[in-house]
This record gives sequence, C-alpha cells and structure tokens, in this order.
Amino acid sequence: MGSMSMGPLSPGLRQRLLQGQAGSLPEPSASRAVVIFISSNISDMDAEREALECMAYPEVQSFCRKHGLTFEVVDLRWGIRDTQATDHLTTELCLEELDRCQKTSIGPAFVALLGDQYGPCPVPARIEEKEWDVLRAQLTSRPEDLELVARYFRRDDNTIPPTYILQPPGSMEARGPEEATLTSILRAGAQEAWRQGLISQEQWTCYHRSVIEWEIEQGLLSSARGDQGATIFLRDVQDLSKHILDDCSLKMVDRLADGCLDTNAQSLLSGLKGRILDAQPGALKSHCLPWTRDLVNPKNKAHARYLKELSEQFVARTNHQVLEQLRELELARQELGWLYQEIRHHLWQSTESTRIFCGHQEFLAQLGQQLRQDENRPHTPLVLYGPPGIGKTSLMCKLAQQVPRLLGHKTVVILRLLGTSKMSLDARSLLHSVSFQLCLAYGLPLPPTQVLEAHTRVGHFFHTLLHTVSQRNFESLVLLLDSVDDLDSTCHSQRVSWLPLKCPPRVHLILSTCSGQQVLHTLQQTLKDPCAYWEVKALSGSQGQEFIQLLLAAERRTLSPGQRDVLWASLPECGHPGRLRLAFEEARKWASFTVPVPLATTAEEATHQLCIRLEETHGQLLVAHVLGYIVCSRYGLSEAELKDVLSLDDEVLQAVYRDWTPPSKELLRFPPLLWVRLRRDLGHCLTRKPVDGCMLLAIAQRQLSQVIQVRYLSGPERAKRHGVLADFFSGAWSQGTKKRVTLPLVGKPLNLDRKVAPQPLWFSGTVANRRKLTELPFHLLHAGRMEELKQEVLGNMNWICCRGISGSIEELLDDFDMCAPHMDSPEVGLVREALQLCRPAVELRGMGISAVAWSLEEKLLVVGTQDGAVVVWGVEEQQVVHALMGHTAEVRCVRVFAEGTLAISASKDHTLRLWSLLSGQEKVTILDRGSSDSTEPQSWDLHVDEINRLIYSTSGTKISVWNLETSKLAFCMAGDASDPWACVAVLAARSLLLAVSKGGTVSVWSSATGKLQEKRQLACITGETPTCAVSVQTQAKLVAGFSSGSVAVVSGGEDRLLEKLPEAVGLLVVSEDDSLLAAGFGRSVRIFLADSQGFHQFMATDLEHEDVVETAVWGPENNLIITGSRDALIQVWSLSDQGTLLHVLEGVGAPASLLVRGGTLVVSASWKSSSFKIWDLTSIQKLWSPAPFLDRTGLTAVSHHGSYVYFPKVGDKNKVTIWDVAEGKEQDSLDTSNEVRCLEVAEQAKLLFTGLVSGIVLVFPLNSRQDVLCIPPPEARKAVNCMSLSKREDRLAIAYDNIVLVLDISPGDPCPTIEGPTYTFYTQLPETIAGVAVLADYRVLYGMTAGGLFLYDCARSKVFPLEAHGSRVSCLDISHGEQLAVSGAEDALLCLWDLQACRGILEMSYEAPSWLSSLSMLWSTESSPPAMVSWLPQAMAISSESAFSAPQPELPRKTLSRISRRQCGWLRPGREKSRLRQRPPRLQGQQLQRERNRNQIKAHRSALYCESPLRQGMQGLALTQLLEANWPSLLVLCRPQANHLTNHLSLFC
Repeated sequence: MGSMSMGPLSPGLRQRLLQGQAGSLPEPSASRAVVIFISSNISDMDAEREALECMAYPEVQSFCRKHGLTFEVVDLRWGIRDTQATDHLTTELCLEELDRCQKTSIGPAFVALLGDQYGPCPVPARIEEKEWDVLRAQLTSRPEDLELVARYFRRDDNTIPPTYILQPPGSMEARGPEEATLTSILRAGAQEAWRQGLISQEQWTCYHRSVIEWEIEQGLLSSARGDQGATIFLRDVQDLSKHILDDCSLKMVDRLADGCLDTNAQSLLSGLKGRILDAQPGALKSHCLPWTRDLVNPKNKAHARYLKELSEQFVARTNHQVLEQLRELELARQELGWLYQEIRHHLWQSTESTRIFCGHQEFLAQLGQQLRQDENRPHTPLVLYGPPGIGKTSLMCKLAQQVPRLLGHKTVVILRLLGTSKMSLDARSLLHSVSFQLCLAYGLPLPPTQVLEAHTRVGHFFHTLLHTVSQRNFESLVLLLDSVDDLDSTCHSQRVSWLPLKCPPRVHLILSTCSGQQVLHTLQQTLKDPCAYWEVKALSGSQGQEFIQLLLAAERRTLSPGQRDVLWASLPECGHPGRLRLAFEEARKWASFTVPVPLATTAEEATHQLCIRLEETHGQLLVAHVLGYIVCSRYGLSEAELKDVLSLDDEVLQAVYRDWTPPSKELLRFPPLLWVRLRRDLGHCLTRKPVDGCMLLAIAQRQLSQVIQVRYLSGPERAKRHGVLADFFSGAWSQGTKKRVTLPLVGKPLNLDRKVAPQPLWFSGTVANRRKLTELPFHLLHAGRMEELKQEVLGNMNWICCRGISGSIEELLDDFDMCAPHMDSPEVGLVREALQLCRPAVELRGMGISAVAWSLEEKLLVVGTQDGAVVVWGVEEQQVVHALMGHTAEVRCVRVFAEGTLAISASKDHTLRLWSLLSGQEKVTILDRGSSDSTEPQSWDLHVDEINRLIYSTSGTKISVWNLETSKLAFCMAGDASDPWACVAVLAARSLLLAVSKGGTVSVWSSATGKLQEKRQLACITGETPTCAVSVQTQAKLVAGFSSGSVAVVSGGEDRLLEKLPEAVGLLVVSEDDSLLAAGFGRSVRIFLADSQGFHQFMATDLEHEDVVETAVWGPENNLIITGSRDALIQVWSLSDQGTLLHVLEGVGAPASLLVRGGTLVVSASWKSSSFKIWDLTSIQKLWSPAPFLDRTGLTAVSHHGSYVYFPKVGDKNKVTIWDVAEGKEQDSLDTSNEVRCLEVAEQAKLLFTGLVSGIVLVFPLNSRQDVLCIPPPEARKAVNCMSLSKREDRLAIAYDNIVLVLDISPGDPCPTIEGPTYTFYTQLPETIAGVAVLADYRVLYGMTAGGLFLYDCARSKVFPLEAHGSRVSCLDISHGEQLAVSGAEDALLCLWDLQACRGILEMSYEAPSWLSSLSMLWSTESSPPAMVSWLPQAMAISSESAFSAPQPELPRKTLSRISRRQCGWLRPGREKSRLRQRPPRLQGQQLQRERNRNQIKAHRSALYCESPLRQGMQGLALTQLLEANWPSLLVLCRPQANHLTNHLSLFC
C-alpha cells in the first residue's frame, strides 16, 4: 500500500513540511487508484482471465469510480506469446509492476489465479562473480555442461561488482531444448553448492522457483498487509490425478521438454499451495471443478457456473478490500491533507532532482549574497533563465535546500516545481496552495472561502500575505517557483497579474524560466530591473565529466577505458546537463564487451538517437503512437488510460498481432507487457504528476517533447492521435460498443469489444469525471471535430452544469477561451459571454455592493463591497482586472481621480487606502480614527482636491483633511459628539468647507487651513433632521433635504427654504453643470431648474415609482434622468419631453440603491446584492418605440418579418385588423363575416389563415388582393378550436371539438394551393380538442381540455397516447427537426417530449401571476433535441406600450397558451440581467414592471441561470440568431436586448 495509507502526520513532521524542510521522505502517492496485479500461468488460465475481463473488471471499475477512485488491472500475460511470457526480462518486469501496484493501490494489489501448473523456473538474468565462481567449481567435472553455461553467460566488468549476464535470445542461435538443459545444469550446480554451504538459501531459491511463486511470495507471503491486499483463487480439478497422463490433462499440468509430466514441478506446486494455506489461509479462495476432457470451456454449464462464481467472488472480495481501506483512510484522514500531499510531492521531487548535483557552487554563492543584500529592503523578484535542460530545476531545488545556510538564519522555504501536480498547473491553484502553506507556516488565519472562489482575490490575498509575513519579523520567507513557463495561465498571457512587482523585506521570490520563450519576454515587460535576471550557464567540461561519473557511480556502473574515450570524444567540453544525461542513458547500457558507436554531439541529435534506439527495440509504430499520445494529452495520461487508448488504436493492434492472434474471440486489448517494456526503456524521459486524483505520465524533457512532435506528430498524425484520444474520453467505444478491425492473420473484419473504461460525466451523484472534463474539449478541438465539440461540450447543458458544479466558472471559461478562437460559431460566443457575465456574481459572491465609481479614461469600474473588498472591473474585457484587498470592513465610499489611474476608498475599518488602478497595488494606507461608536457611520464621505493635493474625509463627528503626497494629517475639524455631522460639502469656488449637523447647526471652515469662520443654527428649518445633501459648486451652496420634506439651500452666510415636499427627502442629485436638481421623496422625484435665485420647479408633475425611490442619476446631456427604487426597478425619463417614461428596466433583483453614470454608461447596484448591471444610454435613446395598439383577445399573428400584426378588431370580432408596425397605425382590415377563433400565418407562403366560429377557415393572401380561399367545415358545423402549420408550411391541421382535418399546402402561381383534406380523423373522446400541432409526415399531436395528450399517425391510422397533463392543454409546438415537442397546460406545467420514442424528457413548473397568459416556443432549425425554447409573455408579443395603455384580458391564473413563434421576430427588446439566479424575466410596461410577484422556474434537475451580452445589432429579427443554434440539451429563456449594453441568456438543464 502506498503512502496514502499512512496515518496522520506528526505535528513535528507537519511543521517541517510547512517550513520546506525535505529531510528523508518516502515517495508520495497522490493517486487515488486501485491497481491490481494479476498473476497466472499464461497457458493455464485463459478462460478465467477472459471471464474476469468481461464480467468482473467492469463491475469493480464502476464501484471504484463511484468512490472517486480509478481502477487498473495489470495482467502482463494478456495477449502475448508463451516465449514472451517466460523471457527472463518479463520476470523482472512482472516483479517491478507488482511492486508498483503494492505502493500505489488502495486496498487490493495482488490476485493470483492458481491451477495445476507450477510454471517454468526462469534462468537468472545475472549471476554475480562470486556466485558464478562457486557454480563453475561444481561444473568443472562436466566440461560439456560448463561450456554450455559459458556460452549463455558473458562477463560484464562494467557492473560493480562484475556480473555474468544472460544473453538475450536475439544474440544467439535458436536455443531449442538447450535452454531447458541450461536450467537443469544450473539447478543441479546450485543444489550441490547449497548442500556444501557455499551459497545461501536465498541464492538457491533463484534457481528453483517459478515466476508465479516469485509473484505470490512478493504479493502475499512476504507482504506486510497479507491477505488484506491479496487474494489467491485456486482452481482444483477433481479426479485430475486419475487422468493425469491423458493427453488432454497434460495441457493443464507442467510437462518436460519431451512432453512427459514434470513431477518435480508438481511437487513444487504442492509445496507452494501448502505454504499459502499455512501462512495466509484467509487469502485462499478455492473452486472445485469436475474433470472434463475439454479443460475449462465456457460453453460447458458447470464451467460457465464456475467462471460466473469466480467473477462474482472477485468483485465481492475486491470491493470489500477497497471499502476497508477507505475506512482506514477516513479514520486517518489528515486535516488539509491535500496541502501536505502537495508539499511532500514537491519536496520529494526536489530530493530526487538533487540526488546527483554537480557544479554551480559559485552561482549559488552569488545568489546567497544577493538574498542577504535584499533581506532588509524592498526588492524585485529574481528570475533565473537559461535554455531547456541547462539544469535550472536542479539549481532551484538545491537552492531551496541551502537557503537557510545562505541566509544564515531560520527560513521558511516554499518550493513549487510548476506543472508537476494539479495544484501547480495554473496560477489560480498555485496561489491557493501557496497561500495555505504561508498561513499555516506563520500561524495566520486561513484564506476565507470568498477569497478562494475568485482568482483575482486569491492573487491579492497572496500579495497581502507577503506584506503581512514581512511585518511579522519572524523567519524570512523564500518562495521558489520553478518553470514558470509550465504555468497554464502564464504561458498564454501577456501579463503576470499575480506576480508582485516588489517583494517586501524578508520576503524573497525566485522564478525560473526558459530563455527564448514568450514567458521570459512577458516577465521582462513586468519586471523592468535588468539586475533581476540571472542567466544559468552550462557546466565546464571537467564538471560535465564529473557529472557523468557521479551518475555512473549511483548506478554502480563504470566504463572501460575505450568506452570512456568514445564518450568523451562525443562530448567535447560539454557541460549541458540535459545532453550529459542523455549520453549517460546510452552509456549505462554498455556492457564491458559492448563496442560503442559514437554518440550524437548535440542534445537534439541525442534525442533523435534515443528515439531510433527505442524504435529498433519496440517497433517504430508503437513508439510513435505511444509517445504521440502522451505529448498530445493536455496534462498527461495515466497508465490505465494509455492502455485503453492503445486498445482503440487499430494501427497499433494490427502491428502487435501481426505474428500471432489475440487470445479472445470476443474482446481485443493491447498487451500491457509491450507498454511496460517500452516504459522501462524510456526511464527518466517520463515523469509522473498527480492530477485529478490520478498519477499521470508526461514527457519529462522539453527537448524530447519537441523531437516527438517533429518525428511523430507532423502532418495529419497529430489530428489522428487527438481523434483516438477524443474517442476514448467521449466513451464512444465503451460499454459493449464494438469496434471493427482487420487483423493480419485473420484476414477479415472482426467486430470486437475493446473493453475500455466508460466515460459518463458523473460517476455518482457527487463524483464527476474530472479527466473527461479536462481532456475531451482539448482533443475534440485539435482533432478538428468542431461540430461534436459544439454539440457535446460547449453547447451541452449537462456538460456545462457538471463542469461548473465540480469545478468553477473559471474552468468553464478556460474551455471556452481555448476553443472559441478556433470556431466560427456565434452561439459558442454567446454562451461564453453568458458565462463571462456570471463572473462578477462569482467574484463578488455573498457581498452587497456599497460603493461604485467610474474610471472612464481607463474604462474601469471600481466597486466597493460590504466585506471590505474593492474590485476593479474592466468594462471592455468584462472581467475583474484587480481585486484590491486590504479593508477589513465595509467600503463606504470610493473616489477615482488622477485621470482615472488612482482610487481612494474609505471603510468602516477606519482606514483610507490609495490604490493604483493600473497595477492593482496599494500605494498608501491612512489610519483615520473616527468615532468609537461602532453603530455610527464611519468614513461615509470623501472629497479629493487634486489641485491642492488634499483628501477630505468625514468620519462620525470629525472631518479630517489629509495631504495626498505625504499621507499626513493636514488638519482636523472636530464636532460635537452629541450632535454629529449629517452632511458635509467642500465648496471649492470659495475655498470653504460647510457642514450641517443632525441638530441643524451650520459650520463653515476654510478648506485650506481648517480655521472655523462661522457657526450658526439653520434659520429656515426647525425641528427636522437632515437626511441628505448635495453641493452646488457653481453657486457655492449646499442643498440639504430634511426628515419632514423640507429642502433648503445653505451657503456661507445664509440659508433659505427651497421647497416643502410631502414626505421625507430621501435623495438629492445635481447635474454636472449644476443646472438641474432632483429631489426624491417617498415614491416620487421632483425636478428643479437652476435660476439666479437658486432653483425652481421644472415640471408640473413629479416622476412616479411604485415603491420608494432610492437613487437617481442624470443623463450625459441633461435630457434624461434615471431613477431607481426599492422594488428593484430602474426607470428612464425624458426631460426634453416633459418627463415621459421611456423605459422601465429591471435592476439586480434587490433595491436599486446605487446608480452611477460614466459617460454614456450607467451602472446599477444594490446593497443587498452582489450583482451589478451596466446600461448603455445611447442605445436607450435610439430605441425605436412602436405605437401601442389595443388587443383584448390575445389572438395575434405577425408577418413580413414583423412589419405587420394581425388581431381581431376591437369591438368587431368579425374583422381582422392589419396593424402597420412602422407607421404605428391600422393599415387595413379583413372582413371574415364571423367571429375569429384563431389565426395562423404562413410566412413563406404569405398566407393568413383565420379560423371562425362557423367552422370555416378563410385563407387571405398577404401580398395581393386576390380571391379569398374558403376551407369548408366538416358536416357537423362546429367552431374551429385551433389550427397549426407544419414547420415547412406544407401541412395544415384544423381542429374542431373532436375532428381534425389535415390538408396539404403546395407551391402555386400566383399563390399556393391548398388541397384536401388528405386525412380526417376523430378523437373518439368525450372531451374536446384544446391544442393541435402537425408534422410534415402527417403525424398530428393534439391535446384535450381534460389534459390528455396524443400523437396520431395519419398514414398508419395509429394513435400513441402520451402522459396526460393534469389540466387543459393550452399550448403545443414542434421542434424544427420534428423530433421533439413541448406542451403546456393550465396547471403551468411544461413537458418536453421525444416524438420518436413517444416519451417525456423533461418537465418544468412555471408559477405565474394572473397576468401571464401566453407562451411562445422557439426551436433550433435542426433535427436535434431542443436547441432553444423561449417563453415570452403575450403582452410583450403585442407591444410593450400596449401593456399599460390597454386593459389586460381576463384570463385564468397560471395558464400557458400558445402564440405564433413568428411573433417573436419583432418584439420590442426587454430588460437585461447579469447575475446568477433562478427566475424568469419580468414583463415590460410600467404597470407590469410594478408587479411585485416573481416567477419561479422549477426544473427536475438543477438550474444554471447565467447572462450574456447578445451580439452587436441584435434588434428586431436578430433573435433568429438564437433560433439557428443547434444544441441538444440546451433549454434557453431568451429575449433580444437592443437598447442596453448587456442582454441575458438563461440556461436550464
């Protein structure tokens, strides 16, 4: 069992880890894997292994994945020939793999299938010199035997001590029976030597033990965990001894070379079984099998039952062992175990990297001197750079070990080898782990949750930590980040936002990166100091030779003088560690009798030489594909994944099975042994890194990765590799789906199961498939499978939900950012923007917004929050640029100045903080001690005097004036604690500071000196308390509002009453030129115009809200005023049109307490919401507003792309009004002679269908005045209930009470012809038809008044009942592909139906107030599942103004009824949302906006609600862009939004 099973770390070890002290650490295992080694004889257990593969492994895999574990089986005897299985190298590999399983597996690690074969005893691959001499002495009397042994073994003097090496099969002629003879000779010699006491029992065992006994010994008998991690399945064939000499039985037992029974092997097998039974009886699971002549045959019932029982027992035993181990791990679980695991990983990697270290001592000394010089002063971070392979990582690791000695005192060292673990792949995760380690190492509070959820906030928390650590004056901190170019967010970015420009004293930050890379250029643009860059140079020639000698010594090897000469000749004065390492890897394989060839002289040539050697050993195709898959993976591949991928690669399988056939006729897998051999030869070229709970393999050397891309991934090969990887991670060939392949020896196509792991999005309700989420979009993109990427990933709601829930919105956006630039898809961009607009809600989650300010010059928005954060939002980027951390309490005020480059914030924590908006750095902190009363507002007003470089802050009963340059207090004006200031104004024109207290005291000071000039009581107001105020700079006056409705103008020498309002004054705002003043009181706002006396009322009427007005802001040209109220609504008024209400906008779902304008943009926010919205006033002013019209019926139809609307004439339902939208008036009317019951428009055919109460359907051509076509009713003259056109407008269905007519519409000249009815059918039900929809293939969907829903196939005269609604079916619609349908009912239930399977897919409950009366359903134009479905209230479909200029129809509560989908084409745009929530949009129109009810969408699954700006110019028919989206599983509430900066897209799964 690996290190994951270790108990809790001791406090001392935890502290050493936190301080970066490596010490002696075992190799950590961050893998959550169950890895089981399968031991068996190759020719004895084929049926059992195949049964486990088919029946047991999938069950265990599913079980493990549900517990967040990966599952891997290591069966090195699968799919290989007998000769490969008995090769001496295979024996070594098996024991090495078994050791890997035991170290990494959670729970079981070893399973043996033991039958009646003991198996061959392999010849030892190496015999040390002393042992060889002993054996040789025993054979001197037998010269022939001695000569045979000498022929098979050669002395290698390059090993220490010298060793005799068994020669590989290819180096000699065919061995034939000689090999068996060799085994007998060595066993006899060893027996005699052991008898004489010349060799030990352990040495004797090497000649008398089979491979399976070696494996059982290591896996069970010598294992510390015993039967807790191992199982032996014993197959006992009854009566085998009676038939032991039968030909069929000899296949089940050991035989000699002549075919006779090997009695010695049988004896050894009996001894092995006895040892197992004595030592570990609990691990032995016996299965008795009756003897038959056909061995183990699945077609035999008894044998099939045995195989089934074996598989079930394997599953039960394995699952039990896994659960037991998980319980142990849970009991021993370490708090913050992930952090200690991460630290151990990097410290262990550091120890491994410096195990052999040579040179660079002078460089380290110079670095130490630099660190000592920087110890007590602010300084720039250091950057080590050099070419790949120059030794930067080893140098950084060595520096981490020597830092305490170099600095001369105790130090906390934090080391991260970036890119080698999940927590070091990107800046977000890196800062997360580093911040935690810093806090624990220095005893600081851990980062709060809201900090961890936002990348920018983590970054600024990290910066704050560095300063906190510096001020603590404890141990120095040295933070080493190796290979910054392997950090995802850095290598693709033009800036390194998380990197501090200066390190405070006692804090050192050292980075390393490759020269010649973009990352180094980016760092140079960020850190300007040239002294910060230290080049790492190559070793000297002598140091290079010393380095290789150290490597050889560590491997206990040497070289002959001739070989050494060849090596040095190939490396003249070479000091490049990477090149030296490659040369060593070649030289270490030289035996003393090897004649070496000259090595490559450059690192690139040496890398190519390595690839050539691998190709010669393992085959070019296998090497190319294996290395190609590893390089093409996003972060690497686990061994289980790689074996599955190779099992899907037909080219590899055809090459592998070129000379032999696979062992199974039902399944086909890649032989694992071939991969293990290749992996062993790759050696140090591979590295392992823990990612997503898996241990992934990746290429360790950048140079090798580049060579692999050149050799194996040029042209179409890269796309092929990505294609197979995409197939694997998509699960295309899993769960029994067979893949066709033609193998060379078979000659015909075979359809075989590859038995690869299934790839669901969720393994269980809480365990997501993180590997699929990470890898699949990457491979689909690079395989060029854009449509699949769009359908299955970026446009799949299940995917989006899974990615967001299991990860973060940042990971979602990373996927979109990666893919979107390569896809020409407006829909993908739309969803990306929707997710991006969720960012502010995530960044500010849980925090009400308390202050807002614009930086127009830099196009930034500065937002202060109630938890003390100051967030800088980039308007163009639509994302957080900086998160300014420092305040510990609510930010009460923010002011931006210095041409938008600086901001100052005031907080309840008694501090003022000056920020650079360009760098995101805090420049100054001012401690402003205000009132000691915690309930009294602190620092609630700020004024910046840029000319005199002063800051005025009001805090309780004190006004402080600070020097902006020195941060010193210039002067202070103290008030009366019993009568604090209520409002303060700096009147710059007169250099005055004017304040009014709660008791009505007016105080006037000089704003330059703070000298009191006047103090008096208000003369015009008595008995009222000031509630708000605003300064009028041009008049040098203060306008104050009071609690009883008075508005007073206060100046230095006088005050006068301006107005007496009916209620308390809640707000006062003045325009930029001081020409207009707005006073808010209760639900009203009164506008005043400036004059020579002050102000006078501008309009005769006040502006009215339906709730208390909270805030207001003026438009850029004083022609608009925007007001916000407590009911979350924002109203836009035209002052040039005497206060006409232009728009009613929806805020953020909470009281609109903040409105701040910057240019033509207005931001709205609330103290009770973490969301804000930005509105574009230019779009609002340019909005086309159609004239309202009356329609009391709810029956409307639209034609000519929204130019004309048809509805029953008010007062005369026997006529249809034609309304010209552009002109805003009635153009004409159509006489129908009877009351109109329903309307349909064929947009393409330009026909209007009117269903009448008489049962007649009149068809009016829309583009001409040709004769009207009359469709007569059936014999029973009943009213037309409803009609429907097919999506292609080639079928018309007319429904009466219980009769449906289906007619054909075909093109004609001058107008289309209508033929039929082609089909007529009766419902045979007592209730009547309430809704109908027709498909092009003559299928009709109809709903009944009692809730029944049916699909009728006219061609087959067959009806298919669907699940009934609980009330009247009120609307039906069919998708464009006619595969899906939506039905709605009066009980507000929406159902989504699969028309092919005639079953329900999804239900949604829509709780609506009484005014919601209609539903429109929008679909994609393709035949996929529903791309987009939009619910639009009927009032919007007519006109927004009609909602408040005409009475609303009397309709039942909670009713969903259908309107034409074409009506949505010209809808006036509605309002926009930009936050995460779960409710549908509000209706337009003033009265509807005033409704306080909130609709709730309830889905059977979780709902993700996000927003997005729609694309530029999405006015009128631009909604059709959404209709073209072809995304299955995406259900969208959408509404076009031309009049605002942002629009919304609501996604539901």
